[in-house]
Amino acid sequence: MNKRAIRESFDRAAASYDSVAGLQRQVCELLDAVLPAPTLASSVLDAGCGTGYGLRLLAARWPAARLVAADFARGMLKNTEGDRICADIEALPLPANTFDLYWSSLSIQWCDTQRVIAEAARVLAPGGVLAVSSLGAGTLTELHSAFAGVDQHRHVLEFSPEKAIAEACAATGLRNVTLETRSIRRFHPDLKALLRALKSLGANQVGANRRPGLFGRQIWQAVETRYESLREADGLPATYEVILCTASKRTL
Repeated sequence: MNKRAIRESFDRAAASYDSVAGLQRQVCELLDAVLPAPTLASSVLDAGCGTGYGLRLLAARWPAARLVAADFARGMLKNTEGDRICADIEALPLPANTFDLYWSSLSIQWCDTQRVIAEAARVLAPGGVLAVSSLGAGTLTELHSAFAGVDQHRHVLEFSPEKAIAEACAATGLRNVTLETRSIRRFHPDLKALLRALKSLGANQVGANRRPGLFGRQIWQAVETRYESLREADGLPATYEVILCTASKRTL
């Protein structure tokens, strides 16, 4: 993925992000629910914090902890609490063996999974806990189907399967790895509303092989017709395959 394009996209989306981030909040709550039983945590890192919803959940769990928010889009950091660091989570400017909890919700899918998990293992203190969520390969299957074959360009983001996270955890020596996949379906009144929501989240067409211009009317109508065939009583469905992972770093 093109890191510069992703950063710019999320910077532009910062002002509108919270108004359309229902999925992100829901996934934060799911990740919070699968965290191991509460233990003492004096230092907590939210890596790829966005506008800070997850950080607020963590502050409620550990009110006395030092909270550090890291995101590579400066716009996202403006309203977060705690110590703020503008940084790429693939290369954190933070010392090793520092944090009791490394948390990252719906951020690692924009990154190289192996690098992110290796950085997480590096900055975790011995015995520290990793908690991450990501989007899996089954995300936005309806949108993939609607756009399939319209041209040679890629119109829908593609995400790594669950095994990529499992392999990254194993490669960095993390233990007690648990992985769980949840399917979340959200509904939109029409295709344009879905695409507007993705754009407001900063998640629209970032990456390689983007179409350089707009569709012609005939192609756009064909895509709309395909998606309309999937309509349900609540609207047009959009499926998100959510991967929840927890692990721990070995003690010395």
